[in-house]
Amino acid sequence: MARKPRIEYEGAFYHVICRGNQKQKIFKDAEDYAKYLDLLRRYKTQCRCFLYSYVLMNNHVHLLIETQAVPLSKILQGVSQSYTQYFNRKYRTVGHLFQGRYKAILCDKDEYLLALIKYMHLNPVRAKIVKDPAEYHWSGHRSYAGKKDKQGLIDTDQVLRMFSEDKAAARRRYKEFMGDTVSVKKEDIYSTVDQRILGDESFVDRVQEHYDAEKIEGKRTKEYTLKEIASVVEGVLEVSLEEMRGKGKDRQISKGRQLLSVVAREYGYKCKEIAEYMRKDNSVVTRYLSEKENLKGAIGKVMEKLKEARTNVNKQV
Repeated sequence: MARKPRIEYEGAFYHVICRGNQKQKIFKDAEDYAKYLDLLRRYKTQCRCFLYSYVLMNNHVHLLIETQAVPLSKILQGVSQSYTQYFNRKYRTVGHLFQGRYKAILCDKDEYLLALIKYMHLNPVRAKIVKDPAEYHWSGHRSYAGKKDKQGLIDTDQVLRMFSEDKAAARRRYKEFMGDTVSVKKEDIYSTVDQRILGDESFVDRVQEHYDAEKIEGKRTKEYTLKEIASVVEGVLEVSLEEMRGKGKDRQISKGRQLLSVVAREYGYKCKEIAEYMRKDNSVVTRYLSEKENLKGAIGKVMEKLKEARTNVNKQV
């Protein structure tokens, strides 16, 4: 399958993930981390992009970047190639350091900026490297919490203003935000449209205005009703909507709930709408969407039968 092109335009906001080739370490000591940050600062300055957050783990990197005139691909190419050359010289190695193609998710900044920052800055805590994000030296957390950013790497002002116009109060509220018990789940920030976009239907519409090169797969604006989708799922799996709405834990019924959720999401329905239709909690639908890999064949079958049913209706008319 051909790789899908990057969605790039001025003002785009991305969650970028770069991983070590075959999960190898890309940082072996403090000098390596510092070198990567120095290169990141250099290309950020040259390309005049905004960097809202970063976290460097030993075998991967997370970045939150908003581009301007220079596209993301040029920025990441410069940083990755320069760091690979440094790494290979230092450790007398050859070949690729980073795993193939970096992942870049185009995100709705208004909706996901704070959630992404929290998720990224807590990465070392989840990995049990530190107990407090302030203890980790290789992330943007301390720039927000009050420690002076000597490299001028992080653009903190816009984010801090979301907490308060007063800088001291903003930093205090940021730390409270990081320390509260509300977690940001992995599935919430990786539940993408077309594997490239994080945002609701209206955001996808706005992206389409910038990006005319191809139709964004997965942007199907409620082409079928939830009733139509449920009816086809009933036929494919031989389970009723009543059973899917019930409390039964039968494997086939659970599969029906998941299949209905995933197909409905493909056609542009929000998690809340799907959950209300199935009479389930939002968190249940979110979990179904994050575990859809084992349903690829069934998803295609349901979508094909939806098309067939619509064609047959049109013929009768």
